[in-house]
Amino acid sequence: MQRYFVPAQQFSEQEVTITGDDARHIIRVMRSQEGDKLIACDGSQLDVLAEISSMDEGVVTARIVERLEQLSEAAVQVTIAQSLPKGDKMETVIQKCTELGAAAFVPFLSERTVVQYDSRKEEKRIQRWSKIAKEAAEQSHRSRIPQIGQPLSWKQLLATFAQYDLICFCYEKENGSQLRDVVQPFAAGLQQNTDTAAQVLIVVGPEGGFAEQEVEAAEQHGAVPTGLGSRILRTETAAMTALACIMYETGEMGGI
Repeated sequence: MQRYFVPAQQFSEQEVTITGDDARHIIRVMRSQEGDKLIACDGSQLDVLAEISSMDEGVVTARIVERLEQLSEAAVQVTIAQSLPKGDKMETVIQKCTELGAAAFVPFLSERTVVQYDSRKEEKRIQRWSKIAKEAAEQSHRSRIPQIGQPLSWKQLLATFAQYDLICFCYEKENGSQLRDVVQPFAAGLQQNTDTAAQVLIVVGPEGGFAEQEVEAAEQHGAVPTGLGSRILRTETAAMTALACIMYETGEMGGI
């Protein structure tokens, strides 16, 4: 069943009003009729099954049939910190990691970032990324759309590390701890404390990897350098792989 994210102010006790691109999608693409049902989410606390009661140009009104239980959001909140990659790779990271359950994305600039960052284009780029995250969340039947932050400098990113319970610093030269070695004991500890959602950060470097001084700085700020196996992964593959492994080990894919 088609799912749409709708601003909270467009919900009432009895109905939900859908406007803009989503309304046009319902009318023109889905060719829905009065009486058809859909799922509407406010992106926070409310998912409802609703039945279309009226359709005008650009506006769809649906009667709320029942409130749905939210079952698709991960108990562990995982943020992806991705050094800006070339081309449209960031779009791929956002789309696929949203499907896998990422809670948020933090783009950042590191020493070997190849992309020439232009702050004048920042707003349009974030709007594009946010649209991709919304569509991916709808497709994968999420109840929330991941947040996408403003691009940070390396120093700004380091300053956020204190917010997280675990920081997996993906490092292709790491010969010690592998991701599973780090995540398994962390996941075991989660079973003993279910009061609050654990906050995990996955940090992925650019195409050229991290500089040695960046690795040292990350460790000093509490990050754990972790390998992702014996093969070197592309930057856009690393984020997806690390996230999938964490989701499995924390029970989101039947790992526990």
